[in-house]
Amino acid sequence: MSHQHPDDDTRGRLKVRRIAIDTYHENVAFLNRHCALYRAEGFQALSKVEIQANGTRIYAVLNIVDDDAIVSPDELGLTEQAFEQLGMENGNLVCVAHTAPPHSMDLVRRKIRGERLALTDFREIIHDITDNRYSKMEMAAFLVATVQSGLDREETLSLTRAMTETGERIQWHEPLVADKHCIGGIPGNRTTMLVVPIVAAHGLLIPKTSSRAITSPAGTSDTMSVLARVDLSPEEMHQVVAETHACLVWGGKARLAPADDILISVERPLGIDSEGQMIASILSKKLAAGATHLLLDIPVGPTAKVRHMNQALRLRKLFEYIGDRLGIHLEVVISDGCQPIGRGIGPALEARDVMQVLENNPDAPDDLRQKSLYLAGRILEFDPDVRGGQGFHLARDILESGRALKKMREIIEAQGAASPIPPSAPLTFEIVSAHSGYVTAIDNYQLAHIARLAGAPMDLNAGVDLLKKLGDEVEKGEPLYRIQAEFPSDFNFARELAEKDNGYRVGEKKEISHRYLEI
Repeated sequence: MSHQHPDDDTRGRLKVRRIAIDTYHENVAFLNRHCALYRAEGFQALSKVEIQANGTRIYAVLNIVDDDAIVSPDELGLTEQAFEQLGMENGNLVCVAHTAPPHSMDLVRRKIRGERLALTDFREIIHDITDNRYSKMEMAAFLVATVQSGLDREETLSLTRAMTETGERIQWHEPLVADKHCIGGIPGNRTTMLVVPIVAAHGLLIPKTSSRAITSPAGTSDTMSVLARVDLSPEEMHQVVAETHACLVWGGKARLAPADDILISVERPLGIDSEGQMIASILSKKLAAGATHLLLDIPVGPTAKVRHMNQALRLRKLFEYIGDRLGIHLEVVISDGCQPIGRGIGPALEARDVMQVLENNPDAPDDLRQKSLYLAGRILEFDPDVRGGQGFHLARDILESGRALKKMREIIEAQGAASPIPPSAPLTFEIVSAHSGYVTAIDNYQLAHIARLAGAPMDLNAGVDLLKKLGDEVEKGEPLYRIQAEFPSDFNFARELAEKDNGYRVGEKKEISHRYLEI
């Protein structure tokens, strides 16, 4: 096979070509093995390269290909994200060169050794991560170092500041911009999708940006995507909030603390979620989204993310300290995390639960309704015109009158309604109780794991539909929950895990798990 080489006057420059591959928060470039530049420069697969054109510079991980149909010898292929960042047309010439390893990796190595890092250190690391100078392996090293060595109070504050500074900051020009966040670990806990329309119906501004699920079967953005478009630009967000006082959107497109989304793409497959990283992730996003008042929910339970009350109290103190230093009014609620909230685990099932509560359906899950009213009431009390202790009753009136449902419909219409997705799926299997008694404990982690194996959140109608909750009486052979999946391989994985350990404990009434009260 003959191969053409770039002409002498264009040597060192290649024609850029868009490669229709989504590499999820990682810039990837493709070079033909027979490219003259590849041989001359001694490029190696998985090395980092610098690509320049018209004053724009991006960084990418290099892949070498042997198929001219993908990239010819005079071309440089770029995946979707990298091509978009470069802002060039197909066929335009670009310069490709080696890039030196980021200097900030020396700082990461210091953290691996257990040393403390300063604000300037975190700024350098986060700036390099946002610029795509880090490979996923290098980011994993940084994340693991923060888990292994830990982040003290000042380091967590510095990391939060550094992450907040990297992207855009939305200004709402309002004295009170409310927000609510749950630190996670409880399947089905879709209170945000009820709190937002209740608070907005009262008249407070509550623009809600959320990340996709990291280690759970669904995040708020995943569940809201069942009902409406969530990938809004900052301009579209402003328009929706101007119309409705609220939004429920994915924050990635708004470039709010973009380092967070990049780090999440590495955290997800690793399944790690350190305290310092979690606090920095949450608060950097809230500050960038323009929040002035934040209500934070920390669920506590034997299989929740936070398992002991003393850990929850330490986290609350740390959140309040950093919130105070960064100028955001922050209140923390410690809630019961002994079991999933609602019945559905997975985007479409959780969206069903949310809509049932909004529609005042008598079959709506009461625990989801009550917790949402409690949290919404606390946020309504941020309003100086609402007396302390009156928030819950006000939230209940807004829900029962239908004003919350009306507001949610306005938000869906403003964001763009999604095509209907049924809460059912083609493959289903019921997990039954091995003996009679009472449901004494439910393993949040195991149920979330089963739902993820079933395909959630990638397959919107995959997941687990709970038929029994804590304290319910159950007969031998009676169904505890239903697994549903889109594809046979996912279905078989989930069913196999559930048959090994279904996540439910059935015993005597006196053995029912202790519940934590909200304080």
